[in-house]
Amino acid sequence: MTQIITLRERIQAHYEALSLVDRKLADVVLAHEKNLLAYSATELAALAGVSKASTARFFKRLGFADFLAFRQHQRQGAPQPSPLGRVAQQGLRASPLQQHIAQDAQQLQALAESLSDASVQQAAKLLVGARRVWVVGYRNGYMAAFYAQALLSQLRTEVHLLNEGSGEDAELLAEIQSGDVLLAMDFRRRTRRLSQVVGIACEAGAALVLVSDARVSALAARAQALFSCPPQGEAIFDSYVGVISLINYLATATLAHLPKKARARMAAIEQVHAQLDDLEPSL
Repeated sequence: MTQIITLRERIQAHYEALSLVDRKLADVVLAHEKNLLAYSATELAALAGVSKASTARFFKRLGFADFLAFRQHQRQGAPQPSPLGRVAQQGLRASPLQQHIAQDAQQLQALAESLSDASVQQAAKLLVGARRVWVVGYRNGYMAAFYAQALLSQLRTEVHLLNEGSGEDAELLAEIQSGDVLLAMDFRRRTRRLSQVVGIACEAGAALVLVSDARVSALAARAQALFSCPPQGEAIFDSYVGVISLINYLATATLAHLPKKARARMAAIEQVHAQLDDLEPSL
């Protein structure tokens, strides 16, 4: 029996060799993977910000004779609409607030369906066993990086935010060694600096835990643990509710691997807060 190669597998096989234009198309195609039959070649080109000719060449590079052959391939394997998909369609007719909340709920549901406990445990073990943990994220990724560093630093020592604002990126990168772990946030719109930092850290011997909103990330080949949190819907601003939930759970899983040490550290931190009297009492 002939094994059918999925669209995702085709793109993954070619992604490293794709041009910047083709990667834009690949990201758009994967972002709309569940309802690609609803889009024409012209519409996909517009979503990616490329020409229709570029779109035609892209599908030929994936092994299709033309866009019609691609549509036929998708039609043969198209799944029936799920209840979740119908809810999303109904959301388009709902109020803007209801639609916004529905898209966030859909993002969390997609995370639940794609995330495996084995992958979380693998990343948690890396974070526990690391000599030092370095966290990095630029632009929209900075928020997630800051949150990850804030949680992990409560559980263990030597958790550092690489791009912490002092401009000492080079000095900090020079300290990375074998046995360290880099937790990187790879979100659009991407800066060239992130790939440079990941390259330097990996060449120094650090393991990479990557959190990305791209279904196929150029950095994925370097990662020992990879988490994909693609945005849902067509909101003006990307939502990171799934990413924040993932980081929170990853920190909880890390705590489970070093309960005594983490609890002792958390208790020591609370004692210092009490001495400083810097926190308002809970209501």
